[in-house]
Amino acid sequence: MTSYERKDNWYPQAINSQKELFSELNVLLRALDRFFVLDNLPVSQDDLPNRNFYEEMVVVRDVILRIIGIIEFIIPKSRKNAYWFQRFTESKLLNDHARDLMREKLYTQDSPEKSLYLLYDLFVNLRGIITDLLKTGEISCPVYQNIGQLLSKEIRENVFLNPFSPDKKHKFERIVNPAITDIVKTIHEQETKRYVSLLFLHLFRFLRYLRYIDITSPRTVSLHTTLVILILLRSEITAFRSFLQTVSRRVQGDPLRMLLNSLTYQFSMETKRVFVQELKEIMRKKGSSHFRGKIENSHGILKNLIEQSIVQITREYRPDIAGDALFESFTERLSQSLKLRKDIYILSRLLALIEEKTATREKNPDYMQPLRNFMEYFESLSFKLLRYEDYDEFNSFFQDLLSHDQKDVEKALKKIHAFKIFLETTLQQINNRAELAGRPLDRKKADELLHQYL
Repeated sequence: MTSYERKDNWYPQAINSQKELFSELNVLLRALDRFFVLDNLPVSQDDLPNRNFYEEMVVVRDVILRIIGIIEFIIPKSRKNAYWFQRFTESKLLNDHARDLMREKLYTQDSPEKSLYLLYDLFVNLRGIITDLLKTGEISCPVYQNIGQLLSKEIRENVFLNPFSPDKKHKFERIVNPAITDIVKTIHEQETKRYVSLLFLHLFRFLRYLRYIDITSPRTVSLHTTLVILILLRSEITAFRSFLQTVSRRVQGDPLRMLLNSLTYQFSMETKRVFVQELKEIMRKKGSSHFRGKIENSHGILKNLIEQSIVQITREYRPDIAGDALFESFTERLSQSLKLRKDIYILSRLLALIEEKTATREKNPDYMQPLRNFMEYFESLSFKLLRYEDYDEFNSFFQDLLSHDQKDVEKALKKIHAFKIFLETTLQQINNRAELAGRPLDRKKADELLHQYL
């Protein structure tokens, strides 16, 4: 009897004691598959056939190293030793017929242990192949896609660990928050109940993906694993937005339809901010601090978006529930929203004061200096808190004003007036955020900070 055939049933105990590792493995298998879909990558699509996919393949190799590490931790030490002895026996001691029989028994996948061994086999072999490929320094688009197709096929043919299998797809997904489950129970209309349940399931699944992102580790493997999970989220959010659009056409009741349309818009804008602005060509800009900063920003934007969406849906049915009752991180977002609102208010007041001074014909060659000083402060601390759809407007105005010739006062005033109107709209939108409900702007403190710049 070979080591693969021994029925020691270690898998049930392993999955019970290492449930988080199995869940992470499930996420990484999905993410690695999606990382080979070219449309998911935040790269220019103009010249893909001639692109060198070396950096992307380095990411793949590092994620494979993480997957191998997870599997080696899951498999008991004695069974792992037996696995490597089995590999040695196959290559050195057996004839072709005996080797065929041994592999056939493994390929039956009649136990989860065998499925895990096969997965281990796959990634150990791929690690060797990719390591040698990387030595060439050039990975063509066809080679990158071929590796992806082989990987995708093996993952989907894995009987017990295929993350795309319909009966195992949601194996690790469960909403345990009592406030959320109570809301679903109180919805009497069955179709609406089903849609709201699916909304929550999608959003909590996204949070599960984010749980396996480690932005504190200095290790490159962790950063590359984070990037692959973010790409998985891009794929899943694209499908989620289609789901939102479909449901908004079917639901009964204007409030829920308006909420769904709002969520569709928010996900459209914020995912553009992540994948078009933050992560655009991230593999070609791999200075350690730059790469880490972009990854951290993207993680923060998506986590904020997803948690905000859960809070919005929850408050549609339970207005009494505050965001910090659902998520600890909501407290941090509250402070960020308070800061952004205060800073935009101050910026708006500075613009108004400039308009007033020029209207009364006050002659001051440095009439713009207080505004310039505050804009430099805003750029360094508050820019990252802006929504994607607002970023370009702020950036364009700041660039124009900071480099503007002070002698052309009339031109500057026109820009200032238009931007002031935009800021008023932006303030209204910020005031509508869930975490700011019942928290008016502290104008006294804001004015105290304003006077520091006058």
